Amino acid sequence: MAKKTVKDLDVKGKKVIVRADLNVPHKGSEITNDNRVKAAVPTLKYLTDNGAKVILMSHLGKVKTEEDKAKNDLGIVAPRLQELMPEVKVEFCPVTRGKELEDMVEALEPGNILLVQNTRYEKGESKNDPELGKYLASLGDVFVEDAFGSVHRAHASTVGIPENIAENGLGFLVEKEVDMLGKAVDDPVRPFVAILGGAKVSDKIAVIENMLDKADKVIVGGGMAYTFEKALGHEVGNSLLEEDKIELAKSILEKGKDKLVLPVDTVAADKFANDANTMIVEENIPDGWMGLDIGPKSIELFKDTLQGAKTVVWNGPMGVFEMPNFAKGTLAVCEAISELPGATTVIGGGDSAAAAIQLGFEDKFSHISTGGGASLEYMEGKTLPGIAVISEK
Repeated sequence: MAKKTVKDLDVKGKKVIVRADLNVPHKGSEITNDNRVKAAVPTLKYLTDNGAKVILMSHLGKVKTEEDKAKNDLGIVAPRLQELMPEVKVEFCPVTRGKELEDMVEALEPGNILLVQNTRYEKGESKNDPELGKYLASLGDVFVEDAFGSVHRAHASTVGIPENIAENGLGFLVEKEVDMLGKAVDDPVRPFVAILGGAKVSDKIAVIENMLDKADKVIVGGGMAYTFEKALGHEVGNSLLEEDKIELAKSILEKGKDKLVLPVDTVAADKFANDANTMIVEENIPDGWMGLDIGPKSIELFKDTLQGAKTVVWNGPMGVFEMPNFAKGTLAVCEAISELPGATTVIGGGDSAAAAIQLGFEDKFSHISTGGGASLEYMEGKTLPGIAVISEK
């Protein structure tokens, strides 16, 4: 059944707690990429336009020590949010609980925003401490989940709050993520092709197995392809290899049969560097050489496999895309997907999203997920606790 969304909620004059993903990359107090702040604006604008008193919460970075707290003060986001929403007043509360916070919540006017300090300043946040969830929930009347990057974590601010607030719903960002990923993975227009890359088989085992059940073809590239090559009896030189996953790779090959599409050649290098000597290798990679990208024949094979696809889900690059000389495979896959006529094309966050954006394909896909871990778990078929807890219509 469909979940409630922010538009199903009565927010006028109410204190609305919004869990957003404001976990921005930063150097000191300088935000180096404000995409996550921008992504939060549509939900915040809807709420402030409709007279809500918005209590905004997010984590920032990893916080284990007092030094970590100083490095990850969420106050750096308030000025940028104020610039993006000049029509509202954005205030920042430097603490996560106590009289100062409670007084600022009490003084909050309809149509304005109070950004609360980093939720990870609280030790009970990551453990979903019941007392913390109850306390945070007591600050508001309504809860809106709009942090897709955190919904796979059962934390106090993602699960504890909505467990204690009956009126809750999804924000626009999470609603779109659930809609796009749901259509692509659970109700695809066929043919449906899944493309999986990245470094390790162990990170993607459940995704590969789930996609073999759902997709018509599953393309595997990136570093994890070498474990499959080894399972086929090929030599992989110094390429990335998970020895303890070779038997598992054999069982996946047996299960996948002709559904599974592997590279047929590789760009091998004599060192892990952009200026390495390279050669194109089919099957056996010599000792002292490592595969860092898919080769030209693999690119053509993957393009052919994608022809006619109506749904494509992609997670993980085809090579070491950060180095220009080993980005060709990832670039070619980006181009091939972007040129598919009338297809629903979804990138599942993480490195593949970074690659698509870095290579200039940001506007060429139906959807680029904002949550690498959450989209990966969705593709595995797992329940996302931060979404499961939200009330249904």
